[in-house]
Amino acid sequence: MVDNRLIVNHPINPAGKVQKKPAAPDKTDKQGKKVDFKKVLSRQLKEKTGVKFSKHAQNRLVSRNINLTEKDLNQLKNGIKKAEEKGSRDSLIMVNNVAYVVSVENKTVITAIDDSNIKENVFTNIDSAVFM
Repeated sequence: MVDNRLIVNHPINPAGKVQKKPAAPDKTDKQGKKVDFKKVLSRQLKEKTGVKFSKHAQNRLVSRNINLTEKDLNQLKNGIKKAEEKGSRDSLIMVNNVAYVVSVENKTVITAIDDSNIKENVFTNIDSAVFM
């Protein structure tokens, strides 16, 4: 009796011959060096504002399609400055319906939450909130 439960839709390669998928082409800059989008984003944001974005925050910005304008970045920076003046250490800063949880001491955005994901959220480990 033949067992027909196993159906293979692609050829089975002989042992020892493993076919690898071609690697995605590396993105390079003008000098031919590899470019990492997240590193470039982080560097650009830090240069413009003096504010750092954690890896988690960068992932949230990208995954939630949060686009920071120059005005938003300036408001965020001013919000951090206000929180710092009041002695805050970890703050929730609201800028144009986007919530940023920020380590004020390090001037680092820990995470970003847009208005569609903010409903019914609980923010913990903050000692202040700034609305810009």
